[in-house]
Formats: sequence, structure tokens, C-alpha cells
Amino acid sequence: MIPYMMAQQSSSPAPGLPLFLPFVLIVGIFYFLIIRPMRKRQKSLETLISNLKNGDKVITNGGIHGTIAGVRENIFLLKVADQVKIEISKNAIASRQSAPEN
Repeated sequence: MIPYMMAQQSSSPAPGLPLFLPFVLIVGIFYFLIIRPMRKRQKSLETLISNLKNGDKVITNGGIHGTIAGVRENIFLLKVADQVKIEISKNAIASRQSAPEN
């Protein structure tokens, strides 16, 4: 009877690996479907903001369309009408306005 019990005990698989495999797969899926694209998008937005200069047309997160009239350390001076200029944070820029195609 003792050899039978020893055979049963030695044939059981390692309990840790099958339990953690689904968690590892979920983390991998989250990384490739959510985290990695967000980092890529954030890096492209940072390079866009760092390359902006006077005269570029931009759109803010609030939907304001304007032309950059001045650049400071963390602030853009945005011209939204003939005599109207507003200060906005560099982080408020959503995208560069593309030129309309004719």
C-alpha cells in the first residue's frame, strides 16, 4: 500500500504553473492591446508638441482652432481671431490642423 501512495504523490503536476498561466496571459494581452499603443500615441504627441512653431495651425483638447503666435516654456500663445490671443498649456494641444486638400 505504501508504494501505491508514493506513486500517486509523485505523479501530480506542479501546482504553481497552471494557476499563474492565465494571469500571465492576461497581463500580456493588456500590454500589447492597451499599454503599448497608448505609449506610442503619447510619444508621437510629445514629438508633435516639441516641433510646433509660430504659424502652425493647431486644435486644442477643448476643440479650439487657432494659430500659434508665441512659444514659451510651457505655454503657447494661440491666435484664435484677428485681435484675440489666448494662452494655453502645451499639454492642451490635441493635434496639428492639416491643410485642406483642393
